[in-house]
Amino acid sequence: MKHTSPFCERGSMRVIILGTGALGCLFAARLAPHAEVWVLGTWREGVAALQREGVRVHEADHIWRASVRAADDPAAVPVSDIALVLVKSYQTERAAAWAARRLAPDGLAVTLQNGLDNGARLIATIGEERVAIGVTFEGATLLGPGEVRHAGRGPTYIGIHPAMASRARAFVSLLREAGFEVHATRDIEGMLWDKAVVNAAINPLTALWRVPNGELLTHADRRSLLAALARETVTVARARGVALPSPDPVAHVKAVCRATASNRSSMLQDVERGRPTEIDSINGVIVAEGRRLGVPTPVNEVVWRLVRGIR
Repeated sequence: MKHTSPFCERGSMRVIILGTGALGCLFAARLAPHAEVWVLGTWREGVAALQREGVRVHEADHIWRASVRAADDPAAVPVSDIALVLVKSYQTERAAAWAARRLAPDGLAVTLQNGLDNGARLIATIGEERVAIGVTFEGATLLGPGEVRHAGRGPTYIGIHPAMASRARAFVSLLREAGFEVHATRDIEGMLWDKAVVNAAINPLTALWRVPNGELLTHADRRSLLAALARETVTVARARGVALPSPDPVAHVKAVCRATASNRSSMLQDVERGRPTEIDSINGVIVAEGRRLGVPTPVNEVVWRLVRGIR
């Protein structure tokens, strides 16, 4: 029997958010008043907290809570319209398999993860016509299971191509209803590399020095390394033929540091908790792509190996 999308049946979306971390909690909380939201993850303490108390969000001037549904078993989640993938990059293959099991036939998987290689891995499992690649500049810090600090607002971009344009635009509209600044774009590669410039510069340095984003601007040596990482990444992107939206990428990285000054980057949070980092999907991919294109990336390679060497 042919399945009818829950979106068509109910007139509202059912969204699975894969990931119980900072961004997973933030997006779940903001979407919950506007859709049926499920959070699916493997962190049992996080899932239990969400089931018991929902998401607790700390804003700059107030704290609020949102009720969500949560599970650690994909079989417990109903078939859904959207699978929003917000797991760590090294968990993408499992998330892709879970999303493929729980998406409606006309459903859409959307990645807003850090890193340059997640979209290809989702497409390999789910299919190009059912995957939208996106980028978000929202800043969030996980305070504990089910508890997040919204550390900085920023735009989100969703890539659109003809095979899934209507579904992607419907999700863009939902995100806007939830209060996010969202843009649909046909040039998501440019936005991916724009975010990669930011991530490659900020994340490893905050992880190595154990400081929030704003502290990278407080010392000349820190600013120098920040700029060197950004410039190397820009050189690789341009060698690939990518048109970056930021006219001055170094100034853009510094502006992000200022706008998210109190944010503790996801890589810093991983290091502080003794967890694996996403360094391979950020600086590691830049180093590999630089080698392929004949572009030297010595600063990216050093910080990539330094972060990999943290125990």
